[in-house]
Amino acid sequence: MKQTRQFMKRSAALLLALLLSLSLSVSALAAEQQEKSLEETAREAAAAAMTYGEAASVSWAVWNQGKLVSGALKAPEKEGGAPEAAPADALYGIGSISKIYTTAAVLRLAQDGKLDLDKPVTAYLPDFKMADERYRDITVRMLLNHSSGLMGSSMGSGLLFDDPSTQATDQLLERLAGQRLKADPGAYSVYCNDGFTLAELVAEAVSGKDLMDYVAEIFLNPAGLTDTLAPARMLERDGDRAPIYQAGDDRPLPMDCLGVVGAGGIYATAEDLAAFGACLALPGELNEASLKAMAQPEYKKGLWPKEDAPDALAYGLGWDSVEWFPFHQNGITALVKGGDTQYYHAGFVVLPEHNMAAAVLSSGGVSTYNEMAASQMLIAALREKGVTVDETAPALPEAKPAAMPGELLENAGYYGSLLPYKVDLTKDGTLTMGYLGMEVPPQTFSYHDDGSFRDQTGTSLLKFVKESNGQTYLYQRAFSQLPGLGGLGTSNYAAVKLPENPVSPELQAQWDAFANGTSVLPMNERYSSQVYLAISGAPATETVSETAPGYEGALKIADENRLEYVVQIPGNVGRDGSDTELRRDEKGVLWTYSSNGTVCMEESAVPGLSTGKDNRARCTIQPDGYARWYSVEDNTAGKTMTVQLPENAGFWVYDGDMKLTASSVLWDDRSAELPEDGLLVFAGDPGAVFQLAFQ
Repeated sequence: MKQTRQFMKRSAALLLALLLSLSLSVSALAAEQQEKSLEETAREAAAAAMTYGEAASVSWAVWNQGKLVSGALKAPEKEGGAPEAAPADALYGIGSISKIYTTAAVLRLAQDGKLDLDKPVTAYLPDFKMADERYRDITVRMLLNHSSGLMGSSMGSGLLFDDPSTQATDQLLERLAGQRLKADPGAYSVYCNDGFTLAELVAEAVSGKDLMDYVAEIFLNPAGLTDTLAPARMLERDGDRAPIYQAGDDRPLPMDCLGVVGAGGIYATAEDLAAFGACLALPGELNEASLKAMAQPEYKKGLWPKEDAPDALAYGLGWDSVEWFPFHQNGITALVKGGDTQYYHAGFVVLPEHNMAAAVLSSGGVSTYNEMAASQMLIAALREKGVTVDETAPALPEAKPAAMPGELLENAGYYGSLLPYKVDLTKDGTLTMGYLGMEVPPQTFSYHDDGSFRDQTGTSLLKFVKESNGQTYLYQRAFSQLPGLGGLGTSNYAAVKLPENPVSPELQAQWDAFANGTSVLPMNERYSSQVYLAISGAPATETVSETAPGYEGALKIADENRLEYVVQIPGNVGRDGSDTELRRDEKGVLWTYSSNGTVCMEESAVPGLSTGKDNRARCTIQPDGYARWYSVEDNTAGKTMTVQLPENAGFWVYDGDMKLTASSVLWDDRSAELPEDGLLVFAGDPGAVFQLAFQ
């Protein structure tokens, strides 16, 4: 059923939690600037973000020197209708905007002399160890500016439904102990969730308090922000949250719980989040030196493109960008953070010089659209103060088609990022770029006299850059505009040329066969994990006709049992790396172990479900805590299974196309008809016993 590569893609997409859309596929002429009020602009911008992102609802708030303007919309009941008014006080998951609260907590502790940002993490977490001696060089600052060199996201059992477990945070040090670094600490900034979970642990170790308790004491309570909560507290207010949905299903899902609170687990109303911006604008709980430190361009300390063009990322401490378009181009400091869970998306923009902030939160949608909507709201607020913001789109540098130098042909080959792709070059200066393993038409660019390759529209370009670390990067630059939301620049390294890795034809064939023919299932995810829903509906097959020699996807083939992550790219597309190891147990069953802690077993080893002698059976979770998977055989298909659930446990049922048909976690099912060729999984705490009856 689910092929290895497909499962890894789906679960990786889930664990990113926080993806930013760095270049928008929608391109249109910018809307003419109109003299609209803040309220009008806010509603229209929020509606645009909701429409483009196909969100179920959106809530927004603007903090303007102590005054709040807020509102909310929900998607129309009938297709083609206008967005409808919604309660403005709903709570939303703010995803990675939680990192700003963690950053503020760490900076306050530093401000009080209780920690030093430039001391090693080991000074505060003596149990922090890794299978890579360079870990000793990781400082607290590197956690906050994404330059620690950590692989990225060791968040297994961290994205849950209706379950405030902090297992993912509690197990982080244990998971990191077996990992290596993907880069030298401080070499470059690349988005890293684990860094902020570590920062959460540092803050708790130094303060002696739970992170949210400390944040509430220092920031929230003095400001009267009572609608900012961790998942455990949110359970008490579940009726106040904005509902979430799976695409194509109008049944609300249970509460979205992230067990990595400091990296992405906080809930808030738009008003509370916007008002929190006041703590980040003017000296108060954080003094002027701390606020200035947050806003420094930390990304410049390491490898980064040297082009002077707007991009969605320009890391400060905690912030995704301290140089956000169009404010930076107008001499206005704008601090921006996006946040994503699998179901909530958020944008947060603070203008410290004007004591303004805007928050746009949505159920469904895209965080980048929300950030752009928040920007439009603040532009309107500035306009009411008599401050004009020029939103003119930056043009590409002038250049003309030219003959391509022959030496550039050596840049052709295979490149890696989140996914691999192939770059072809011809002597006439044509560059063709196509993703491997994806049904996406290749893009074509032509050489120009400034060394760039440009598309036919002349709105985007690529360049090859040989960096100081000796690696060749593919730089991309473009600018997209959306009516009602303004513009967003792209100026980053899209990929790095994969180092040659010659392997024998036999070894390559072995790994190709594994990737294209071996289906695996997650074994160590908590019963409430969102992974069980994320793998629903995965295609039955996925054959990749071409791959980079010596690689599977973007992972380097090390030997017959190991794949290694080798991609080193600053920004966002080099995030969330992981090594993979294959092992066979004493029964010959194949298992995959990822360095981020994910454990999977080949599907072919799944036993058939037995109904017992009297149509009664039991399933017991073993001491290892691994999930128990079963296949539906011909003699059980069509029967109805009734389940007596133990505590802290759940089951999920899939049909022959791996589409979810029943779940005790999502829909409180206690029985299910067993589908032909289906699969089912029982998961829970070690020792949990499921009593099963069949009709």
